Amino acid sequence: MYTVTVRRDFVAQHFLTVPDPGPEGERHSHHYTATVELAGEELNRYGYLADIDALNERIDAAVARYRDATLNDLPAFEGLNPSLEHFARIFGERFCRDLDAPEVDAVTVTLREDDVAWASHRREV
Repeated sequence: MYTVTVRRDFVAQHFLTVPDPGPEGERHSHHYTATVELAGEELNRYGYLADIDALNERIDAAVARYRDATLNDLPAFEGLNPSLEHFARIFGERFCRDLDAPEVDAVTVTLREDDVAWASHRREV
């Protein structure tokens, strides 16, 4: 199994919407690190699992959507508690939209929140 990984740091805000969220119920910022790992059994004819330049453009575009935003205000989070788990899935959906990498079998997004917690979401593609 081959893997290729790209990573970016950014800051975004949110507030939790669960009962009794404590201080997390107030809008606050987190420093996030998004790590996207692509995996597959085969390489393309050039010896790549995926073009790293294209992956860098793709992660930059995904990060640009969330950088300095309040997650609660974004349509993708409508009706959801903006948990780290939901964010990992939603970030992965954006990253994988129209992904042109036929050798990639799965994508895992790991979001670290302030280096104290992280969540991952894996999707087959």
